[in-house]
Amino acid sequence: MKLNFYVGLVLLCGVSYSSCAKAVEADSLTKKVEEQATIADKTYTIASAAELNELKLMPGDKVIMKSGEWKSQLINFKGKGTSEKPITLIAEIKGSVILSGNSNLKIDGEWLVVDGLSFKNGSSLKDDVVLFTKATSNSRLTNTSIENYNPSDKTLDYKWVSLYGNHNRVDHCSITGKVHQGTTLVVWLDDKPNYHQIDHNYFGPRPELGANGGETIRIGTSTFSMNDSYATVQNNIFDKCDGEVEIISIKSGFNKIMNNLFYECAGTVTFRHGNNSEVSNNYFIANNVTNSGGIRLIGENQKVHGNYLYKVAGRTLRSAISVMNAYEKPALNEYWQVKNADIQNNIIVGAREAFVLGSGKDNDRTVAPDGVNISNNYIFNPTTLLVTQDEPKNLKMQNNQVEGANIVTGFVKMGNDLQMSDGIWQKKTELKKPFWLETAIGPDWKKDNRSFIFK
Repeated sequence: MKLNFYVGLVLLCGVSYSSCAKAVEADSLTKKVEEQATIADKTYTIASAAELNELKLMPGDKVIMKSGEWKSQLINFKGKGTSEKPITLIAEIKGSVILSGNSNLKIDGEWLVVDGLSFKNGSSLKDDVVLFTKATSNSRLTNTSIENYNPSDKTLDYKWVSLYGNHNRVDHCSITGKVHQGTTLVVWLDDKPNYHQIDHNYFGPRPELGANGGETIRIGTSTFSMNDSYATVQNNIFDKCDGEVEIISIKSGFNKIMNNLFYECAGTVTFRHGNNSEVSNNYFIANNVTNSGGIRLIGENQKVHGNYLYKVAGRTLRSAISVMNAYEKPALNEYWQVKNADIQNNIIVGAREAFVLGSGKDNDRTVAPDGVNISNNYIFNPTTLLVTQDEPKNLKMQNNQVEGANIVTGFVKMGNDLQMSDGIWQKKTELKKPFWLETAIGPDWKKDNRSFIFK
């Protein structure tokens, strides 16, 4: 009898303990959810960088920067948001927060958004104007302007935007008037792909620098040029970006330069180092500007598809499509052999030199391209259709249609595949409106003086 009593008591205590434990656990979970709901989605209004530094930001928080001039403010925007609840740093009125003097911005964390700032009336002392740190991912700079933010010493080298980390985005910004040393925007590489996105920006006039380092965008460096990047540059306008011969310098693998407008730029989009990148469906409206160029190929497995090149006035390295010669045993920072280049469905109108093969051949660049495919392109009224400075190996040229030039091997007389639409020759079966005529480019609060006409 006593035994049964004790067994029953033990069983009863076990059941009670289990029920109590579950009740405590449920109560704890409820309190945790309530606490998270209480602390989330706060809005702060600040008037200085010091006030920002005092905040401990949580997912969903918003920081509003008061309108006015923020002189020599070093903005360190730090936090860890989430995909559902990013942390936002935003101007009280977009465009009304003026970062002047020696101001700059550091974006440091995860799922951060900066929106609506304006950098002008100043310069950085030495650091980049906007820096995405190495620890930064899934973060964004949008609706922001950097305008004429130059030091008095034009030899001082700093970048206006530096992208480290991964999966970061720069979009709908206006970046114009850089006259000092250093690339305007750099995608920095390490041992992992970055997957950065640069889209819907207006890159305004940049005068000739007179030295190396005046690119508007550089993706990678020679040191990491054999690493893969997977960066995308899309739907941007490059307006009179004349800093140096390379408007965009690709120095890594698996990048895409797509559907951009290069307007009266004295330079080229260059596959400088690395392999497996693509330049497609871009518009080069050169209007016979001196030293204007198109696309220059170096490296392996590069694709040049569907581009429109209008009145490109450059020669050899700055021709409409230039396929370079290489060094025999190149170092990482030298010229590597073109292999398996695929050049198709481009439309070239009024070029001084439409195609140059083996360009840059000299006593050092002695290795000719190997495996170049030039097919199904359309060429109107070139001054010179084809220049061969060195004979490529395994060259395939077929069905390239020509109007206004003598027919040579690999070229045929123009058919009726094309028609004029929105001022541009296009395939009848693939008509589309140029993106800048129907898509918002640059900040929604800033109207740059833009006019893109065919001359």
